[in-house]
Amino acid sequence: MPQYSTKADVFLIVVTLLAAISWMFSKEALAGFPPLLFVGSRFLLAGIILAAFGHKLLRALSAEQWRAAAGVGTVFGCAMSFWIMGLFYADNLGEGAFITSMAVVLVPPLSLLFFRETVAASTWVALPLAIAGMALLALQDGFQPEASQLFFLCAAVLFSLTFILNGRAATRIPALALSAIQLCIVGLVALPISIATEQWPDDISGNMLWWLSLSVVVGTAARFLLQTYAQGLTSPSHAAVIMVLEPIWTALIAAAWFGERMTEIQMMGCGLIFASLLANRWSNIRDWLRRE
Repeated sequence: MPQYSTKADVFLIVVTLLAAISWMFSKEALAGFPPLLFVGSRFLLAGIILAAFGHKLLRALSAEQWRAAAGVGTVFGCAMSFWIMGLFYADNLGEGAFITSMAVVLVPPLSLLFFRETVAASTWVALPLAIAGMALLALQDGFQPEASQLFFLCAAVLFSLTFILNGRAATRIPALALSAIQLCIVGLVALPISIATEQWPDDISGNMLWWLSLSVVVGTAARFLLQTYAQGLTSPSHAAVIMVLEPIWTALIAAAWFGERMTEIQMMGCGLIFASLLANRWSNIRDWLRRE
């Protein structure tokens, strides 16, 4: 059993790295692509790749399962649309990653609000920390939230709803089939909005195709395939502990690749948000430490 758990840990750490690297891929691609065209193309193509792996599972789904998966995918598509707009306007990817990670902290209160689910006491510690961190980030030049911060915050709220709905759908839909449908739906949400609102480029350069390909294959399809496999090797609570590493990896990669640096107030704000992630997952972290 320890060997099995170690294997899952390694894979999940790789998943968090792939998720962080995909921020860099996406930011590079946005130098040539309109944001909604990029995210729609990226997820539709990745969804088709996953569908090729899970075609037998997809054919076995009932109409009700397809509707449930499409519903989650629609919320996910709206979340990704806000996220890519945040990334398009962002000057600091690390800050954006920490704001987006607030989705984890927002899951319990939204579960209470919409589904009357019981909320752990740690939530009421984590939530004020996350709000304080967000407030610090918005107070860098007086209280003037940047467009990117607002887009990332909206994305975080919608991501938290996606997590809730996904958790319910995953109990009756195979993970690979659910992921394939969701990714395709993101494309079907973003691309029509792009057609209506964005000016598409007249031609696509080799550089644009390179970053799009990396985003599709490495940052999305490979990441979701590996994540689905790794989560099957361990418990959801154990996986959740490791997944909080994503914003840290993103900040480090952005610093190395783009030369980004955070101000003191940004570091304090991101630090409070990360503390909220740890507080939110404290029972899982405590159990993991005891087990180790």
